[in-house]
Amino acid sequence: MSSVSVQDHSPQSAPIALPRTSESETLKRIRHTTSHVLAMAVQKLFPKAQVTIGPWIESGFYYDFDHPEPFSEKDLKRIEKEMVKIIKRKLPVIREEVSREDAIARIEALGEPYKLEILADLEEPITLYHLGDQWWDLCAGPHVENTAELNPKAIALESVAGAYWRGDETKAQLQRIYGTAWETPEQLAEHQRRKAEALRRDHRKLGKELGLFVFADPVGPGLPLWTPKGTVLRSTLEDFLKQEQLKRGYLSVVTPHIARVDLFKTSGHWQKYKEDMFPLMAEDEAAANLEQGFVLKPMNCPFHIQIYKSELRSYRDLPLRLAEFGTVYRYEQSGELGGLTRVRGFTVDDSHLFVTPDQLDQEFLNVVDLILEVFRALHLHRFKARLSFRDPDSDKYIGSDEAWSKAENAIQRAVESLGMDHFLGLGEAAFYGPKLDFIFEDALGRDWQLGTVQVDYNLPERFDLEYIGDDNERHRPVMIHRAPFGSLERLIGILIEEYAGDFPFWLAPEQVRLLPVGDVQRPYAEEVAHKLRQAGIRVKVDTSGDRLGKQIRNGETQKIPVMAIIGAKEAEEHTLSIRTRTDGDVGSINLGQAIASLKTAMENRSLGFTWQD
Repeated sequence: MSSVSVQDHSPQSAPIALPRTSESETLKRIRHTTSHVLAMAVQKLFPKAQVTIGPWIESGFYYDFDHPEPFSEKDLKRIEKEMVKIIKRKLPVIREEVSREDAIARIEALGEPYKLEILADLEEPITLYHLGDQWWDLCAGPHVENTAELNPKAIALESVAGAYWRGDETKAQLQRIYGTAWETPEQLAEHQRRKAEALRRDHRKLGKELGLFVFADPVGPGLPLWTPKGTVLRSTLEDFLKQEQLKRGYLSVVTPHIARVDLFKTSGHWQKYKEDMFPLMAEDEAAANLEQGFVLKPMNCPFHIQIYKSELRSYRDLPLRLAEFGTVYRYEQSGELGGLTRVRGFTVDDSHLFVTPDQLDQEFLNVVDLILEVFRALHLHRFKARLSFRDPDSDKYIGSDEAWSKAENAIQRAVESLGMDHFLGLGEAAFYGPKLDFIFEDALGRDWQLGTVQVDYNLPERFDLEYIGDDNERHRPVMIHRAPFGSLERLIGILIEEYAGDFPFWLAPEQVRLLPVGDVQRPYAEEVAHKLRQAGIRVKVDTSGDRLGKQIRNGETQKIPVMAIIGAKEAEEHTLSIRTRTDGDVGSINLGQAIASLKTAMENRSLGFTWQD
């Protein structure tokens, strides 16, 4: 009897550690200084270029320039050479504190209008950093003491991109030069290796090659179209979560894509989230001026609240767990869109739990358990928990201090009772409540937010939600918002890159491809396909008529987990000659045994498997 053994396909850890800038004070100084060296080099080679901002980012730095001509790849090479010259001059990096009036005078003398705008937003003390007596810029630091501390062999310019001044589409379009800088050439080489691997895994490239989704100009940017294969992948994920939710007492609901704007005024989204929502749809100009009309929904929660409010609930009805794969819409700026990970229309595996205060802690723990089960099934093991609390100095939040304190305490109790590693993300809360966010680290060391669970005392208050308690009095429920996937679009984009398109067997849109050697074997191939479909296996018969070698190559290109060659012997003996992505050719297997093993792999949600007699 064939059996299945799970294989570990997780990527090998990188041999060289690459800390993020925020994790290394040394890298912060190196990258900040290198960005200044870049700006100095650009302005020496291109005197018409005006500088704007040049901060460090987690893997390097960038600088934005206003220049009439676009920078080319050839220009980047020239700039790099000039940077090396500047570094080798061993220029001291000098900090100077100046008055606002002095700074204005110096900037006006240079003819740098962007620097004047930046200066207007700066609080004192105002500091300049000089590279010797050759170049200076407004900056708060930190920097190295001398350009000699920079290693030219550990620095590289990487790309040029467009960027609007201050991220505003109505303002000037600038050119952003991205670069990276490290302590050693070995770190730079490892960084470049990871970048090359990221290109190989890019979900936009693999999504097209594997035929999972497309974007079309007539539809619009940030609005993916799912092909049949991509839809199978989405549906498989949806069905998996629906089954898990059914076990845990969730009730499915369906809500519209639009609603009156008043609904979102009550929730606070219109006041706090308006810039990220699509414009109001009003009947006429008068209605538009009165803000009366409909909007595309950016969130599902106000709809679920209306279902809760449709009847008076008793404490015996709680907890009430409403769940929906609800598509929402966000008016992301075109420059911020990126494949599936940043889109304008996406589907959230949304649920809202209405609970009594006494039920809150246990229900929160149950949600966390569901999220961890999702991660186990998807073989996502590298994650950490972030306590996304409000910043008490910000005014972007709604609700009382008491409500926020209760909600944050509930999340704190949960992670402590689970003994879960966690860190604080001050200012990362939603405007209506704190969250526990699960931050996943992918195969390339990048962080992505996936699952989230939020505690909310504010929306029940704003919508005047009630239930009748065991004392026959009216009480306010607490809401829990949760989404184990986050969104299907982002999750699938992340999974494509995590697996490099080589999906676990249970997720693969096409799990088995049958390769008949000739037309004579087609009837048996179709019979096998029928039996596999009856067993719940996703299968396709190669009807191309290509030679066997090309059929195999096509299957490998499409990353099909299992291929079965069917020749005269297989048709006569009712067997399959199996070839897997795990083991290559594994020999002839009885059809019944093959179907049983495939079903076992499906049920176990195996990452990979080998055939054993």
